[in-house]
Parts: sequence; structure tokens; C-alpha cells
Amino acid sequence: MTSATPTVVGPFVKATASGQQDACVEVAPLSDGGRAVRDSKNQHGPRLHFGPAQWTAFTDSVKTGV
Repeated sequence: MTSATPTVVGPFVKATASGQQDACVEVAPLSDGGRAVRDSKNQHGPRLHFGPAQWTAFTDSVKTGV
């Protein structure tokens, strides 16, 4: 059995704190509840996909500084 690759289901957005800067990462929701991350300077380049648990672990660690 093969698992389907999740698809991007929403727009890519970057943090409002980044202002008009172009050197940012952008994040979009995936169909499995995870997130896709890409480089704002290379919107058609590679993307990193994170499952829901991976994304939660990442954002939790950013919030707590761990």
C-alpha cells in the first residue's frame, strides 16, 4: 500500500512581521493537516512537507524556546 502525497489546500503565507522583505519562508496548509514550507524567493522550487504531529512539535518548540 502506498500513501498519497498530501496536497496544498490553501494559500502560502508569510509572517506579517516580515513586511515587504523577500527573504522569507512561506507556509501553506496540506490536505492531511500538516504544512508545506517554501522559500519566498523561489516559489516554484522545492517544498518541505511536515505532517500534523511534526508541525505541532515544531511550533510548540518555537513557542517555548526549546
